[in-house]
Amino acid sequence: MNEKRGKVWLGVAAVIVNAEGHWLVVKKRYSGLKGKWSLPAGFVNPGETVDEAVKREVLEETGVVCEVKDLLGIRTGVIENDISDNMLIFACDPLTEVIKIQEKELLDVQWLAPDKLLKDDATSMIIRLLIEKKDTQVKTVLENIQPGNEFGYTSYKILLY
Repeated sequence: MNEKRGKVWLGVAAVIVNAEGHWLVVKKRYSGLKGKWSLPAGFVNPGETVDEAVKREVLEETGVVCEVKDLLGIRTGVIENDISDNMLIFACDPLTEVIKIQEKELLDVQWLAPDKLLKDDATSMIIRLLIEKKDTQVKTVLENIQPGNEFGYTSYKILLY
C-alpha cells in the first residue's frame, strides 16, 4: 500500500479527442496498465481540485494543455478488500496537440483513431468501454466486471453518465 495515499485513493483521468476524432492515449511503464493504451491519469494532490488535477496530469504526462468539458463517469473499486480506489473520468478539449512525453512514467503517448484502438490488443478495458458507449444520454452502471487479475480488485464498478 502507498502510505502517502492511505486507504482511500482519488484519481482523475481524461478522455481527450481532437478535431480529427483521435484520442490522446498513453502507455505506462508500470502498474497493471504497463504497456497498455490507457487514459492520461493520476492522483489528486492535497490542496488541488479534481479539475485542476486532471489538467495537471494531462500536461505532465503528455505536454498537452486541455480544458475540462464534462464528467463522463466514475470508476470505483476496492483492492484486496482494503483500499478504496476511485477515479473521476473527465471529457476534456485539447487546447494544444503537440506531445511531450514524460519518459519517467510513460513508454509512449499518441493520438490514435478509435477504430485503431479497438483493434489493438494493448488497449485497456476502460478505453474500449468508453469508445463502445454510443448513447451518452443513458446512465450506465457496469458491475461484476474484472479489469484484470493483476490489479487485485475484490469489487469493481464503472458508472458512466
